[in-house]
Amino acid sequence: MFTQPSESQGNQQPISMNHGAHEVMDVHEVLSACIGALNQCVLMRNQIQDPELLGILDRQYAFMLDEYNITAEAYKTGHDPKHPTKTYNMQMGNDVKYGLSAGEPKKPIQSPNEVDDEIIAGALLSMHKTSAVGKTQAALESTNPVVRRVLQDSVPNSVEMAYEISLYLNKRGMYQVPQLAQPDMNIMLNAYGQAGKAKNMPN
Repeated sequence: MFTQPSESQGNQQPISMNHGAHEVMDVHEVLSACIGALNQCVLMRNQIQDPELLGILDRQYAFMLDEYNITAEAYKTGHDPKHPTKTYNMQMGNDVKYGLSAGEPKKPIQSPNEVDDEIIAGALLSMHKTSAVGKTQAALESTNPVVRRVLQDSVPNSVEMAYEISLYLNKRGMYQVPQLAQPDMNIMLNAYGQAGKAKNMPN
């Protein structure tokens, strides 16, 4: 239900109405995508076989649910939510296995019976990547300072959750990370030098 802004002096508006149109629409998309992600977690949970993946999903679901609630609260009221954005911390090391090995070509499944842990983890990874992009876009468009801060503080959490899932998949050979040949890698890594201050810029 939408309410009309109250009469006020000058250009002042009630803080709950302190939103630009782009902000309102972009945050609407973020919250809708968040609901979709949470719903997918509920739908996928009982199909998970690996206890480690189940633990990751449960931790991420609880975190995303709380983050959804505070974002929705800030969006609706324009005020600080009941607590600041928390920080998601994954519970695994960040060792990555590099290199490629040949395998069966990837393709869409043809039956729900084909859903396995790799497909579920891949869906989670896609959700977090999409979330990071959507939150960033919405934060860039937000004029309400509270909403902007909640969104920008939550972007690293989406990145961290995506990283956790990618490491889970990588550890099992399901998310391969190619590398350049050493000479090409050296060329790329040494392609940039340190910059000095331009002569017309102040100290």
